[in-house]
Amino acid sequence: MLRVRRSLTIKQMAAVSGVALVTICFFIAIQLFHFVEQRREDYAQQLENIGHSVARPLSQAVLDVNLEETQHILNTLRPVGILNRADLVLPNQIPTLRTHFPEGRPVPEWVMKGFDLPIKVTVPLYSPATTQDTARPLAYLVLQADPYRMFQFFVSALSTMLTTYLLLALILSISISWCINRLIVKPLRSIARELESLPESEVHYHQLAARPRHQDDELGMLIRSYNRNQQLLDKALKAMQQSSSQFPNEAQFITRLEQRMHGALAQKDFHIMLIGIDNLGEGETACCPVISALLKALPEQSLLARLGYNEYALLVSEIERPFMAMRLAKQLLTRINTPQSSGETEMALHPTGSIGIAQYCAERAVSAHQLLSHARTARLSAQQQGKNQILFFEPGLTAKIQRRMQQDNEILHAMEKDDFTLFIQPQLNMATGEVVGAEAFLRRKLCDGSYGLESDFIVVAEEIGVMAQLGYKMLELGCHILADWRLRGIHLPLSMNLSGVQIQQANFLPELRSLLSRYQINHAQLVLEMTETARIENWELALNVLGELRQLGISVELDDFGLGYSGLEYLDRLRNLPIDALKIDRLFVATLPEDDAMASIVASIARAMNIQLKAEGVETAAQRDWLLTNRINFGQGFLFSPPLSQSDFETKFLLNETLEY
Repeated sequence: MLRVRRSLTIKQMAAVSGVALVTICFFIAIQLFHFVEQRREDYAQQLENIGHSVARPLSQAVLDVNLEETQHILNTLRPVGILNRADLVLPNQIPTLRTHFPEGRPVPEWVMKGFDLPIKVTVPLYSPATTQDTARPLAYLVLQADPYRMFQFFVSALSTMLTTYLLLALILSISISWCINRLIVKPLRSIARELESLPESEVHYHQLAARPRHQDDELGMLIRSYNRNQQLLDKALKAMQQSSSQFPNEAQFITRLEQRMHGALAQKDFHIMLIGIDNLGEGETACCPVISALLKALPEQSLLARLGYNEYALLVSEIERPFMAMRLAKQLLTRINTPQSSGETEMALHPTGSIGIAQYCAERAVSAHQLLSHARTARLSAQQQGKNQILFFEPGLTAKIQRRMQQDNEILHAMEKDDFTLFIQPQLNMATGEVVGAEAFLRRKLCDGSYGLESDFIVVAEEIGVMAQLGYKMLELGCHILADWRLRGIHLPLSMNLSGVQIQQANFLPELRSLLSRYQINHAQLVLEMTETARIENWELALNVLGELRQLGISVELDDFGLGYSGLEYLDRLRNLPIDALKIDRLFVATLPEDDAMASIVASIARAMNIQLKAEGVETAAQRDWLLTNRINFGQGFLFSPPLSQSDFETKFLLNETLEY
């Protein structure tokens, strides 16, 4: 049953609430500054009124130079709660008298600066006998409002507005969400439940009923479009059922082919096959034993159509790679070749077939008629070559796929016969010539008795699903070599590669522990290399595996560094990886010393992360000299030795570990 992971109601409530919050915050900020400015003006007016109320007696006391009376008048201002300071200042700006108010409570500095606090008002004091227009002031009364009162007003106004507007936002969000839920979400939910509860037998002719109040809007258009498509589908199915054959005919197959080309999977490649069958036997429908056997071998989401007396078309919409299409064609041909008994005579029929395959590529799309024509051309060519032939429309593709299938068979045969071994290449301290390690390479016994490995061997092994078994075999062979070396007192580390498939296997660590226990090797001698370009889907699992390898005392190195995902995010993650060394890929080493940009970058990254560096693919003395000049002492490559068999390696390097190059 389908489940909604996140309701549309929750999504639109979150959107409405977010917009409301942003709007309210902006509105509160504007209103708050407006209210504070009004309060500033009120405080300033009150201070002026207070100053003018004592200006006349204070002027007389100043004129009489009666300090006691002047102080007394200033002290009468203490009960005024709005004040926290009152000063008498002479015209030369020299303070003379001050009223001592209780020390006010502190106000945050950002409030003082943001609202220009405290508020001050200066009232000039004139002689009672003179007019203010012509006389000079005797002194100035400077009054200062308590900034904490303004801060209290600010906090009170902010809390009141926040409470009010947040409550308003909540009410609006709930109201709008309820309206949207009733108008959109509820009808959509009812449609989803209706479709989900449909029996399979009613799917192809089901019609949605129009929802009230939605006949003329987008929901109504959606329902009408659905019903129209259902009617077309029902019409097509009825036409198929009324056909003389229970299989679609050529016109119907073309229609389905066009739907696949222009539907939701239009950007994915697929294949069609044209199958010609000789000696088909009785019947032309699914009751025929040959056709019945074919139907059982077909994958899901495939369509078999009958185009002629003995010609069938197969649409395989889920198979993208030609190799997999060839594998399916061989399976179908095997079923076609199964002998069939005739109902009229006791003679056994031996059907034969010819299959033509055409690949649809989204990048170079063709029409449905052209694709069918390509498959028919390939089938006719296969028929002309003899019985039971399979051909692709593309001339070179058939030979390529045949070679690939032969390679698959050879790999599987080699696994059955245990025809794999390890060749070993030395790793040297290039400054001293001392052999400090070795790397093991998997090799397969070839038909001529020699050992080698195809360039695409790893890719093929991963595609046919044997990479995990090969990885285990390589580990077993490596542990066997290390156990043999331990008995002979050889303590040289041996490196082996791990594939991305292998490291993500749930049984990888248990199998490795079993090998370590069986062969009783020194864990420090085993070095596992993980290529940076490995296709690792679960990085968290891979990191846990690498951490456990470190706990076992096994060294881990990162191979092919720089060819994969070395972006800033990846480099940041790399700092926390349990990696003991980085290996500069042979592609970067091959360009030395003429083009040293990439090798220098990799070296800088390794030094910044305090990780040991190794170079692979060293083939010339100039490359070795550049590496040594740049303090990269450890390397391997054909300059020193190609990979050798175990006996040749031991004879050449373990009898004399210090060599001159």
